[in-house]
Amino acid sequence: MQEFENPDHWDRAASHYQRTAHPFTARFAEAALARIALSSESHVLDVATGTGALALAAARTGARVLATDFSPGMVACVAAANLLNVEARVMDGQALDLPDASFDAVFSIFGVIMFPDWRKGLAEMRRVTRPGGYGVVATWQEQGAATFLLLGQIRRKLFPERGGMAMPEAVRALSDPQDFARALVAAGYRDPQVESVTHDFTLDVATLEEPDTLFGMSPDWISLSDADKVAVIAEVRQMADDQPVLPIPSTALIAVAER
Repeated sequence: MQEFENPDHWDRAASHYQRTAHPFTARFAEAALARIALSSESHVLDVATGTGALALAAARTGARVLATDFSPGMVACVAAANLLNVEARVMDGQALDLPDASFDAVFSIFGVIMFPDWRKGLAEMRRVTRPGGYGVVATWQEQGAATFLLLGQIRRKLFPERGGMAMPEAVRALSDPQDFARALVAAGYRDPQVESVTHDFTLDVATLEEPDTLFGMSPDWISLSDADKVAVIAEVRQMADDQPVLPIPSTALIAVAER
């Protein structure tokens, strides 16, 4: 089992993720929401919700939202928002404990792509989507995003002889829009539309004073020696060129398909 497949990993990471990743992923969640129309009559499911970037944004439309994740720590972050139209439940996205055809829109923003059986995850999303409803899935491209993308780029430059963190199988499999579309059709959806969306992750250079906090979730960081870490930090500072922030352009693919 890879670390990202273990709910304990996400429980430990939940508060850090909420502070650092949530504001960034929320921008892609908003982009996904913009691709379909929701109302107060809509019933929305967010699969592998994380700290709820999509679920909380969908709730602002007035929709009724169920946010699910296999990590109790992540679910607790969503529940702590105390929104009347959001329910948060611990649930495995590969075996949703939900009735068929029960949601108008089913989202997974960088969630189902982490599943060991991501094809089953997509099929489960389709199963609980009502006929005429929509499935919306976001995936990173093959090198990842934000600090993971930056760290991978620097490792390849400084330590080209070493392998880096293996991306989840789904990220590799869905990095091409045509492959992504075919996977949604195989799951039972139809007429998938896939678009690329890019936002900058703005790395505050001051956070390099605490690099274990900045990079700590990544195996690419944990596996480095102290000397290697010093070299990585120096490279980031050089890339920033004395500017207070370093933008890291990060591209996602967002797919919308109909049941």
